[in-house]
Amino acid sequence: MAIYLHNTLTRQKEEFHPIDPAKVRLYACGPTVYNYAHIGNARPAVVFDLLARLLRHTYGADHVVYTRNITDIDDKIIQAAKDSGEEISAITERFSQIYNADMGALGVELPDHQPRATDYIPQMIDMIEKLIKAEHAYAAEGHVLFHVPSWPEYGGLSRRSRDDLIAGARVEVAPYKKDPADFILWKPSDAEQPGWDSPWGRGRPGWHLECSAMNASINGAHFDIHAGGEDLIFPHHENEIAQSTCAHDGEKYVNYWLHNGHLMVEGQKMSKSLGNFLLVHDLVKEYPPEALRLVLLSAHYRQPFDFTRAGVDQAKKTLDRYYGFLRDAADVPDVPAQLPQAFIAALEDDLNTPKALAELAQIAKGFGADKSRAKAELLAAGKLLGLLQQDPQAWFQGRYGIEISGARFQIAAAEVELRIEERKAARAEKNFAESDRIRDALAAQGIIIEDSPQGTTWRRQ
Repeated sequence: MAIYLHNTLTRQKEEFHPIDPAKVRLYACGPTVYNYAHIGNARPAVVFDLLARLLRHTYGADHVVYTRNITDIDDKIIQAAKDSGEEISAITERFSQIYNADMGALGVELPDHQPRATDYIPQMIDMIEKLIKAEHAYAAEGHVLFHVPSWPEYGGLSRRSRDDLIAGARVEVAPYKKDPADFILWKPSDAEQPGWDSPWGRGRPGWHLECSAMNASINGAHFDIHAGGEDLIFPHHENEIAQSTCAHDGEKYVNYWLHNGHLMVEGQKMSKSLGNFLLVHDLVKEYPPEALRLVLLSAHYRQPFDFTRAGVDQAKKTLDRYYGFLRDAADVPDVPAQLPQAFIAALEDDLNTPKALAELAQIAKGFGADKSRAKAELLAAGKLLGLLQQDPQAWFQGRYGIEISGARFQIAAAEVELRIEERKAARAEKNFAESDRIRDALAAQGIIIEDSPQGTTWRRQ
């Protein structure tokens, strides 16, 4: 079996050949931790979590190293600390934990390495010194800048003209720059800003440098896959390639570059001013997180994606159907399962999740014939996708409420069971008016009662 990935660097879909099959190295750009993550931040986390799962399925769990960093030093973090009066370390630690918890709710597994930028300052300083020595960087007025004209291949990832590169960088053309396209590796810190001692004075690193230094330490100068959102192609990833290649005597930095498409909300760009800035921290309280994960996987990762509440509702109905099959097959004997080739082939084809989900639907149809096989295959395929691993009854009786007149109604499972017993007693006494009243009252709180010859079950809407 072969995995094919669309390489942003070549603009082509290529067969994936790891440098070392015994140690496949994947790196994805992680969060800047000063606030809650929005649903757009969740898309790369979910997509590249799936890529890591596929690589582990193919090469073995012990032969894949997945790294996703945390940026814990940044001008936005400094401003957040200034605005709140909190210590920077308190802000970054709190939001790092919240990010991991929110992504974990979406089924995103922790990476093998989650390096923090501030733990790699010595490595960044060392890389800057190498760049200066090789005449790819220079110090000026307390700053150190990468000199873009020193590396003729600059711009190869984004494929922009020089004028576009300068305009796209959106940075002030400072008087200490030798060239307008030059970018900062190190900048001075004043007394109120965090800083570290360096050969160029007290300061802090530029944002682009941290990923290069962390990768050199964890993955080496040359590794397999670098992933992130398409908004990072320029200038962030372009700058990464330049500084990493030049710091390591021209050695190629990364073999395959993967980028996910932009996310919109209800057909519009996500914006606080439009009131559609959706935080994962809030959404996982409103919807089953597994439905959110399914929605984020429903479109091909490279395509733009429109996140809608109707889409989440449909995803929940789909999962209701699959969990319903699994609940009804609870007593069906478990058998070993080999994933259908069509399902695996879809994921191996540049993570074609729409096709993989279509194949998942085909697997579910098997419950009408061979329930043992369908159950085993559905669970195995779901596990690879990060879906369908809950107890079916727990899924239907989950803690997620519904919105009614602007207020969330959540009723504890124990109270639901008590109401069902009261309804059962009313039915035994042929008091059907009371039975209907209890049923309707539960429905108003988002609880659906389902009667069958086997008894009464319930689920949340």
